[in-house]
Amino acid sequence: MPQEVNWLLAGDFNLIRKPEDRNKPGGDISEMFTFNEALSTLGVFELPLYGKRFTWTNKQFSPLLERLDWFFTSQSWTNSFPNTSVCTLAMETSDHVPCVISIGIVIPKGRVFRFENYLMVHESFLNIVQHAWSLPSFQMDAAKVITAKFKNLRRVIKFWQSQLSNLKETIANVKLILSFLGLLEEF
Repeated sequence: MPQEVNWLLAGDFNLIRKPEDRNKPGGDISEMFTFNEALSTLGVFELPLYGKRFTWTNKQFSPLLERLDWFFTSQSWTNSFPNTSVCTLAMETSDHVPCVISIGIVIPKGRVFRFENYLMVHESFLNIVQHAWSLPSFQMDAAKVITAKFKNLRRVIKFWQSQLSNLKETIANVKLILSFLGLLEEF
């Protein structure tokens, strides 16, 4: 593969590189050798994985855990993005651990409005929407009036959400618990 171009090769290779990439004895040594030879021929650089040691489970009572997901780059990528790393997340539904690739560059972005579905069944929902929609708009053009009303609605719902609960904190706590449970599985 061309080393003068930035590229990243990532995914489920369904192969391990060494016996330590499994929590139980086994694995085909000749497949490991062939996989490592191919990687050497390609001249790739492996990205470090932080978090969980294994990226796949067979989800049995006494699980087989393996590192099957790999992340490789070109020399040019390594030079351009030296802080690239891979972090594991909590396993939720798949038999593979979700992984996030970070290149170490912060890209500024605007604040996103997230509407939570649970709000629609709240007893105050319709009153809040009616109140926000009835706020005055000092626009003459019909399209601008609608836009202003949606902005008012967004502002009012964001404030209402912040008063209702600490949902984000609860979600973060649940994800933390799932992460700890995933780490316990490796022991």
